[in-house]
Amino acid sequence: MPLPSFHVSARAPRLWSIPRAAAYGAGIGVLAALFKIIGPLHAAGPAFAHGLEIAAVTAAFAALCAGAAYLRNVIARRFIWPDIR
Repeated sequence: MPLPSFHVSARAPRLWSIPRAAAYGAGIGVLAALFKIIGPLHAAGPAFAHGLEIAAVTAAFAALCAGAAYLRNVIARRFIWPDIR
């Protein structure tokens, strides 16, 4: 499956899925938090604090990716494909 972009191809244009972008962002956030916690520069602390950190980073990355997908869809609807739904 080719990556979606602003490039106008012969196929019908389509919007990015905001829930899918949020899910991918959450996955990236979990990996980033786990790398920080388990990685070579980790800080010792209670497991509860690590759980909160993983949850916070997961939510932040999910919101960031969902926001980027939403912004891309708004720009695409307004400037590139005004007739897309």
